[in-house]
Amino acid sequence: MLTVTGLACARGGLPILENVSFALAAGDSLVLRGPNGIGKTTLLRVLAGLQPPVAGEIDCAPDMIAYAGHVDGIKSMLSVTENLRFWARVFGMREIAPALASFDLEALADRLAGTLSAGQKRRLGLARLMVTGRPIWMLDEPTVSLDSASTALFAAAVRRHCAGGGAALMATHIDLGLSAETLDLTPYRAVLSAPSADGFDEAFL
Repeated sequence: MLTVTGLACARGGLPILENVSFALAAGDSLVLRGPNGIGKTTLLRVLAGLQPPVAGEIDCAPDMIAYAGHVDGIKSMLSVTENLRFWARVFGMREIAPALASFDLEALADRLAGTLSAGQKRRLGLARLMVTGRPIWMLDEPTVSLDSASTALFAAAVRRHCAGGGAALMATHIDLGLSAETLDLTPYRAVLSAPSADGFDEAFL
């Protein structure tokens, strides 16, 4: 479903990752690991098509990927139901009931999204993934603001998605209890070239 070969990524014009290679097949879940700042978010943004790579190849159709970043992507003046219906229409889908049920949002269906707690907003943001119809979920710290019960709901949703032939790639420090592989990005940290002898640092070109 997704093959990455020799990928290099930059942040703020400076290289941060290089020679990243891996493959993601149907049913796979892969967790990105590494210290803060190593480039997990940047890698996910590059894979999702939100910024270009510096080098390498990404073999995946753009309409295969649904991305969930730090921002929940909800409309505060729409209800929970209206938010999910909006995103379902964007992606040509119709059914939202499974998304409401999977993230325990049924009792909140008529509430304005702007009145939800941080955890409830996060659940709604993650429920959007289920109405995209896209097989690859890319998730950046998906459990932020979630309590243990909501984290379990999310993990169960990922498990069902992968069991149904989907795949998930996520950056998280939380053990979700999934039978997921891990990819430590530490070995792929880019090596910055040393400043030239005259003191000019090419990184600022």
